[in-house]
Amino acid sequence: MSISARYYDGLVATSHQVNLFYERLGTTGALVLREPQSNAELTRWPAQTLQVIPGRSGELRLGAVGLPDGARVVVSGETDIARIRATLPMLEERQRRESGRQVRLAALSTLALAAVILAYAFGVPLLASRIVAIVPPGWEEGIGATVAGQVEASIGGDAGLPLCDPNPQSPANRAIARFADRVIAEVGSPFTLDVRVVRSDVPNAFALPGGRIYFFSALLNAARTPDEFAGVLAHEIGHVAHRHGMEQLISTAGTGALIGFILGDMTGISVAAGLGSTIIDARFSREAEREADRFAATVAQRLDFDPAALARLIGRVGQDNDFSRALALLSTHPLTDDRRLALEDLGRERPSGLEPAFTNAEWNAIRDMCKPETLKAK
Repeated sequence: MSISARYYDGLVATSHQVNLFYERLGTTGALVLREPQSNAELTRWPAQTLQVIPGRSGELRLGAVGLPDGARVVVSGETDIARIRATLPMLEERQRRESGRQVRLAALSTLALAAVILAYAFGVPLLASRIVAIVPPGWEEGIGATVAGQVEASIGGDAGLPLCDPNPQSPANRAIARFADRVIAEVGSPFTLDVRVVRSDVPNAFALPGGRIYFFSALLNAARTPDEFAGVLAHEIGHVAHRHGMEQLISTAGTGALIGFILGDMTGISVAAGLGSTIIDARFSREAEREADRFAATVAQRLDFDPAALARLIGRVGQDNDFSRALALLSTHPLTDDRRLALEDLGRERPSGLEPAFTNAEWNAIRDMCKPETLKAK
């Protein structure tokens, strides 16, 4: 006795009305599809290849392994569906196995996604310092140049970077370059420093991979002594010397950085793209900040400035409040008071008779470099 059904061959969208027959062949059988008028056989599907395809309520959809994805037979009506299931009991078992497989696949996919998230959130930052150690300095300089282009575009736009003093041979720029060269030369860093003082209302300073440092005029104007300026600049040079900027980029870029490193694409495209506008506000880890603070204190052992002045300047432009103290255990940035106390301890043993970081004339030139020309002339 046949069962009426709709047949889709998977090649065209048109359906064909067919009659279904089941032929037993020894221990197995086949589902035979015949044309209703002529009773001609259109195709037959071996029973061992049959499977249930998810469909609408009140329908039973059958497919077969090895056929086009759209090939199916659709049976409607509770009576005919019950007859199919009674004739082909193996369909129930296969459907249960498929449901179990889908559940296992979903669970494995969820676990895999969780593993990727954990690796991205915790694994990559832990690996970043090790990756940095094997990144060639030339690659880091290339990445730094890419990020610098994005940073300068975000700061200056079409007008270009608003430097306080574009003349590299001015007394102020020469004094800053002399200080930076003396500091970096003592640590054997492969990078040549390029310190740029930029007009900005934001009190900030930051270092990029490869040696570029930006010092914003609002922070310079907030400095009351050459010690405060020298402390911040030495701190930023510490970030360059310890390659914290590259470490931060790798940690932020995550798996993209790892892939770029494996493929040899560390020239700035895979790691730095899109990060220039965010690195200005990026904060290094507590350990990186402490390391840069210790670097500044070490510089103060060679040049005559108080490393604790760094924390005093930061304290004036970003004073700790009750909210920041409450979140101190969760914050990646050390509290200013903690930094000040640590820097005071580090600077307590400074020897006497050291050469000043800047002469009075140099400090006056640096302090005035971001003032309007009319005020400089006076």
